[in-house]
Amino acid sequence: MNQPVLDAIRTRRVVRSLLDRPIDRELLGCVLDAGRWATSAGNRRPHRFVAVQDPLTLRVLRAVSPGMFQRPSAVILICIDWDRVAQNQVSRNDKTLYMDVGTSAQNMMLAAHALGLASGPVTSFSKEGVQAVLNLPKHLSPEMLVCFGHPDTAVAEKRTPRKLNWQNMTDWERFPSAPSQVIESKRDESGSERENP
Repeated sequence: MNQPVLDAIRTRRVVRSLLDRPIDRELLGCVLDAGRWATSAGNRRPHRFVAVQDPLTLRVLRAVSPGMFQRPSAVILICIDWDRVAQNQVSRNDKTLYMDVGTSAQNMMLAAHALGLASGPVTSFSKEGVQAVLNLPKHLSPEMLVCFGHPDTAVAEKRTPRKLNWQNMTDWERFPSAPSQVIESKRDESGSERENP
C-alpha cells in the first residue's frame, strides 16, 4: 500500500551537509504553507514566520547561532507573537504556545523532505542576536530556526543506530503494561513474534 505521508515521516532526517545552491522561492512558499496548516491550540495561531534567503543575513545568523552547524540556503524563523497571545487572552505561561512552534516546524520539515529539500531545526541561538539581525519588533520572540537547503548526497551523514521502536516506547492501557500486552505489541502483521532491536 502506498502511504506517502508515512513514508515521509519514516525517511525524514536532519541533514547538515548542504549544497551551496539557492532554493526556489516557490518551494519555500510551499514549506511556509505547510507550517500554516500545522495544528494550533484553539486554532489561535499565535506565530509569525520570518523567511531568510539573503546570503549575508544567513552568514550573520550563523554567527549568533552556535547550534547552526549547517550552511543553509534558507532559514525560517518561528516566532511567538505576544500581541496576538494577549488579544486571545492566553497566559504567557501556556505550554501550548511552544507546542505549536514544534508542530509548525515539523510540518515544514516534512514538506521540505517531500519536495526534495533537506532541513534541520536549531534552538541554540542568541535571541537578542537574532532579534537584532532580523530587526524584530519587541512583541515577536524568536523561538526556533529551521534550516533548509539542497542535500549534498555525495557526503554520507553519520547515523546513530536506532535502538528504539514504538513497541518498546509504549505501554498499553496503564503503566506498566501487563506481560501479555507487551508480547502482543511485539507481534508483527503476520502474527509472529519478533525481538526488539
